[in-house]
Amino acid sequence: MKNRGNLVLGVLLYFLVFLGLSCHATQGDVLWRLMWEKATAEPKIGGSKLSVTSERRFLLSEVVKPQAGLKEKDKIDMLPGQPRKVNFNQYGGYVTVDEKIGRALYYYFVEAEGPKDTLPLVLWLNGGPGCSSVGYGAMAEVGPFRVSSDGKTLYQNQYAWNKVANVLFLDSPVGAGFSYTNSSSDEQVNGDERTANDAYVFLVNWLERFPEYKNREFYIAGESYGGHYVPQLAHTIIQHNKEAKQPINLKGIAIGNPMVHEEDDGALGGHFFEFMWSRGFVSEKTIDSIRKGCDFSQPPFRRTKACFRSMYEVIAPLEFVFMDNIYAPLCDHHLTAKPMYTSLDSFDPCNDIYVTAYMNRPEVQNALHANVTKINYPWEECRSLNWTDGAFSVLPLFTEFLENEIRVLVYSGDIDAKIPMTFTQTSLKRLNLSEATPWYAWDSNSEIGGFSVVYEGGLTYATVKGAGHEVPSYQPKRAFVLIKSFLDGVPLPRLHIKEYSDPEV
Repeated sequence: MKNRGNLVLGVLLYFLVFLGLSCHATQGDVLWRLMWEKATAEPKIGGSKLSVTSERRFLLSEVVKPQAGLKEKDKIDMLPGQPRKVNFNQYGGYVTVDEKIGRALYYYFVEAEGPKDTLPLVLWLNGGPGCSSVGYGAMAEVGPFRVSSDGKTLYQNQYAWNKVANVLFLDSPVGAGFSYTNSSSDEQVNGDERTANDAYVFLVNWLERFPEYKNREFYIAGESYGGHYVPQLAHTIIQHNKEAKQPINLKGIAIGNPMVHEEDDGALGGHFFEFMWSRGFVSEKTIDSIRKGCDFSQPPFRRTKACFRSMYEVIAPLEFVFMDNIYAPLCDHHLTAKPMYTSLDSFDPCNDIYVTAYMNRPEVQNALHANVTKINYPWEECRSLNWTDGAFSVLPLFTEFLENEIRVLVYSGDIDAKIPMTFTQTSLKRLNLSEATPWYAWDSNSEIGGFSVVYEGGLTYATVKGAGHEVPSYQPKRAFVLIKSFLDGVPLPRLHIKEYSDPEV
């Protein structure tokens, strides 16, 4: 009966995850498949309740290698199809993180448009696991350019984060984007622990290549499964800073729609159905049946026949819904001969097609200094990677950050069904933090940008109105307000609302 139940649930999940993976996997699709594997694996992947699976340490002298001349070699003259007037430098190349095996991570770096010598350094990490930070983060979210509908030309992103910071995009772990390994078996042992260690080795070597950033204020940002990557890398930095002669000047982390606590994020858990009900996708009768017939509290989940029937009623129609943003239209065209008129204020659901076409152009790969002979497959925004270890929760790391005066920003696009804001809010409650500034509406161009609450110690949570799983893709202007306020160390601007006064009785 248990196997039959898992089979039925697997069929249900097919509509949401595996159908998408067979065609084009989004960051949210890959994350959901990992959550499903965690929920059904025996023994359970990531069953440890430790925030990081181990505390493997190494001497910097063992991992930091000479970087002389490599910065100049990595400089990008210009990207094919980019706008003419560009007033910042771009770089792209590899940092080897394991010389013995030949494991190398690819990066794309854009200096700030403003005073690059004083503005902070921000490292951006996309999730998956297996999604490209260059393809998603740089080309579809916070980078200086977006790809036009012809898949050949670029246009400027007026809300690019390099207007307020120097931004570094890292394809991590190996197997994501242009990152590669010389050993095919090496790619089969990816996991949280190695990803954090490799990212740290990358970073200290990259800072040798770009020494002018060694003392700069440093922030790590990301989204989705970056909810693991970002805190775990920050934790690794803190541990090594205790012994480093020149500590990395880590000031804060920012994570959007993040996976942070396994019990709250489980695929097809109760929070998902409650969220879809709150958005009008589920009837009162069906949600009542799910509440009575399904127990999502602990695996193995109690699911009756009525539960499966009710879940199917919810899930089957979602084949026709873009779950990363439940109100977004579906893509209805492919590449165009000439670029269509594009506005950043209007999300294009075919954007992934444009980015994939652009990144697979040989002239683009040459300009980026991508070693495509090493990856042996067409470039993809996301590749589904074998994942060998994963933390049960990263929440304990938040406590460590606040104790070390490292600020934390957690934000949620409020129409994402992959990691709904209800998941994240439930997770943050587990920290039992006191509110310093209660829930309030924040201002984005004289309208509600979302809502925010600031907790004692330096943790801010914010929702972003009208945003999906990749917040800057859907609401770039609001995401820019979000990151600028965070880097400036100030709360999100408060929307001016008339104060309440008691009515005369």
